[in-house]
Amino acid sequence: MTSVKIGRAIVGAGRPCFIIAEAGSNHDGKFSAALELIDVAARAGADAVKFQTFRARTLYPRNEARPRYLRKLGVTKTIFQTIADMEMPFEWIPKLVAHCRKRKILFLSTPFDEECADKLSPFLPAFKIASYELTHVPLLKHLARTKKPLILSTGGATVPEIDRVLSHLRGAPVCLMQCTAKYPAPPDSLNLRVIPALKKRYGVPVGLSDHSLDAVAAPVAAVALGADILEKHFTLSRKMKGPDHSYAVEPSELAALVASVRMASAMLGDGRKRPHAAEAELRDYRRGLFTTRALGQGEAFTRANTAVLRRAGKPETDLPPERLDEVLGASARRSLPAFRLLSESAVVL
Repeated sequence: MTSVKIGRAIVGAGRPCFIIAEAGSNHDGKFSAALELIDVAARAGADAVKFQTFRARTLYPRNEARPRYLRKLGVTKTIFQTIADMEMPFEWIPKLVAHCRKRKILFLSTPFDEECADKLSPFLPAFKIASYELTHVPLLKHLARTKKPLILSTGGATVPEIDRVLSHLRGAPVCLMQCTAKYPAPPDSLNLRVIPALKKRYGVPVGLSDHSLDAVAAPVAAVALGADILEKHFTLSRKMKGPDHSYAVEPSELAALVASVRMASAMLGDGRKRPHAAEAELRDYRRGLFTTRALGQGEAFTRANTAVLRRAGKPETDLPPERLDEVLGASARRSLPAFRLLSESAVVL
């Protein structure tokens, strides 16, 4: 499987899961909130914090009606008006990048049109593409020409659609993200087994863009299935009014997510079955052949005076339990005390 370099991180098989804290537009148009979101992501230990850079005029018709999920949130504006209110000013970008550098976390942002991509490109180590833009081939080709890695979310996509998109991006470094484009996503809609299936089919790093409400379950399960990247929306508070706050995790949950993913990654190991250093003591508590009473020189070993017992910290000898039948009927080479761990030097075989 190919690996992809994002900043200083190598993303791919055998590497730590790359965690993207998705701030999106949860700054609600306030620069101070954007800085605070960066601080939260850095404190949580995420590898990158990601915003969204868009312009309403390149996303929706001005007369677009309100989607059902916005109506449920009590949003009374059209989606065009809602998006226009959430736009990130271009002049924020270098300032946010500088703050990310100060906090030692990568800055990422999803562009939704070519102009936004060009404004972001000097500052980004990679581009993240939203599920809704997966079929926006003109934009994807524009991004591919930068030679930067492309992280493609696949929410709502079919395999033939992914095949077709990737056929336009040959030569570009690509990562894929399993995603359910529902906000929030029901747990039974996540289909995490798609992660290893996509890795097998395409041979590229694959991750999860998680829209479920739980902070830990899906991320940990995804890592167990081999996810190379994890993305999760977060917010300063779910009580805030914007459309993306209600399904995002709060700061303490983001920290728990990162800690859990790091622990799960460490638990996976390298897949090679062998004793771990932490198990060394156990190996000296396996069974050995012992006398159960004192034996004189030349006396025969029998089931009445010989037993298979735990070695209680003693190293293994050259008479393991599998040789019990061989020892029974043999004789003691010298006098032996009770509960002596037997080795070949003590037995006339």
